[in-house]
Amino acid sequence: MSITLERPTTLPDVVAELNYLALTAGRPRTYTFEPPPGEPRSTVKPEPHQVTIHNARKIVGEVGLDTTGFGLIEHRTAVTDFGDEAQIRDIYYPESIELIKRATGASRVFIFDHTLRHRIPGQEDYRDGPRQPATRVHVDHTEKSGPQRVRDLLPNEAETLLKGRVQVINLWRPINHPAVDHPLAFADARSFPFDDYVPSDLVYPHRVGETYNVRYNPEHRWYYVPQLRTDEALLIKCYDSKTDGRARFVAHTAFDDPTTPPSAPPRESIELRTLVFHTE
Repeated sequence: MSITLERPTTLPDVVAELNYLALTAGRPRTYTFEPPPGEPRSTVKPEPHQVTIHNARKIVGEVGLDTTGFGLIEHRTAVTDFGDEAQIRDIYYPESIELIKRATGASRVFIFDHTLRHRIPGQEDYRDGPRQPATRVHVDHTEKSGPQRVRDLLPNEAETLLKGRVQVINLWRPINHPAVDHPLAFADARSFPFDDYVPSDLVYPHRVGETYNVRYNPEHRWYYVPQLRTDEALLIKCYDSKTDGRARFVAHTAFDDPTTPPSAPPRESIELRTLVFHTE
């Protein structure tokens, strides 16, 4: 399926609904599997707000991982079929490691997982079938869970690695066609007071992770990259051990863009989650 696209740098800002966290009693918790009897799948309740989401292509020279918390890069992958797990691991992983090294100046990049998403209208995430876009404002890691992932995944090296700078960076790319349907929105990290991040439990069968849900603040400034192409990718900072004033986290979410043409195919994407190390 193909659609006629406008020049993305000329597209106007959009107003859309984003799902923040509705504060409830107790610590927010979500199960990634069928919960125990009597337990809800999630205690996270959405609080929708209409916000303006600005076209980041108009200020692409101003965005960056250490300033806004996200970045846009051009890169044509050699993968011909993202449905082939071997191509992802044998081709996409190595080229992504080099890409992230060049973008960050890192001495080492460790990919610890990837997620393919294919939106099916009306389908909930974590059900049978493809993973769906995450339509709540969140950050994948926290001050606590960022270092813990190093300890979990690289236990023999963790304490040495944690003495240097450590980041958790996601690499996000549309596959098969541009991301017109349900694109990603990012909040400029400079517009985010730390108190707006709410630590929340993400329960797996054999461990409990921690993510940030986000409380609403009208000062948040949102951006998206309209019509992100398959030869482009987004870098998303989910944790940074540096506390010197640079961006440490970036809240993000998929959203239903009201300007999406009806003929746009459902979004398909891949995201890599990586530990990024810097020798100091």
